[in-house]
Amino acid sequence: MTPTSFPSKEEIARLTAGMLIEIGAIDFNAAEPFTHASGKQAPTYVDCRKLISFPRIRATLMDFLSVTIMREAGFETFDNIAGGETAGIPFSALVAERLALPMTYVRKKPKGYGRNARIEGVMTEGQRVLLVEDLTTDGGSKLSFVDAIRDTGATCNATAVIFYYGIFDGVEKTLGDHGVQLISLCTWWDVLAEAKVRGAYDTATLDTVEAYLRDPAGWKPA
Repeated sequence: MTPTSFPSKEEIARLTAGMLIEIGAIDFNAAEPFTHASGKQAPTYVDCRKLISFPRIRATLMDFLSVTIMREAGFETFDNIAGGETAGIPFSALVAERLALPMTYVRKKPKGYGRNARIEGVMTEGQRVLLVEDLTTDGGSKLSFVDAIRDTGATCNATAVIFYYGIFDGVEKTLGDHGVQLISLCTWWDVLAEAKVRGAYDTATLDTVEAYLRDPAGWKPA
C-alpha cells in the first residue's frame, strides 16, 4: 500500500533518530574512536543494516522514506527503484513495494563473468530511476551507481537514503552538480539532539560527539 499521510519532516527526523538509537544502530565512543573506511577516526558510528532485523521499525522507516520521496520528488516521478549493492538492496525492495514500482539493483562493479552486468533486474532506456541506499557520507559512492544507471539509457536524478551524515561541506552541491537530488530522513545532528533528550550517553561523550560534528576534518581523539 502506498503511504500518503505522515508527520512533518522534522518529526520524521526526530522519530528516525530515536529508532536508530533504540536498536543500537548508533554508537558513540569518545574513549575508543572508530576508524571509518576513509581511514579517519571519529567518535560516531551508524549501522543502518541492523534495521532489517526489526520488523516494526523497518516498516515504519520505509513508510517514512516512501512518503518523503513523494513529498520532495513527486508522486509520479519514477518508473524504477534501484538499490545500491549491498546495503541498499533490501531498502530498495521495500520502497519499490510501497510505491508499486519495479525494483532493480546496481553492482559496485561488473561481476566479471556471464553477462558481466552491473544492473540486475530489468532497467530499460528512458526509465526514470530512483537510487535507494542506506546512508550517504560525502556522496561519492552514489555517483558511481548513478553513472551505471545512466549507462543503460535510463535517467537517475535522485537518491534517497535513511541516514545522511550532514556534517561534510559540499555534499549536496557535488550531487547537485551531477544532477542528483538528495532525499534523506535524518542526520547526525538529529541523532545528537535525540540522544541528549533521552540521556542515552554521558555528558562528556555527547560533548565530544558535538565537537566532532562541528569540525569533522579537524577533530582528533583526546
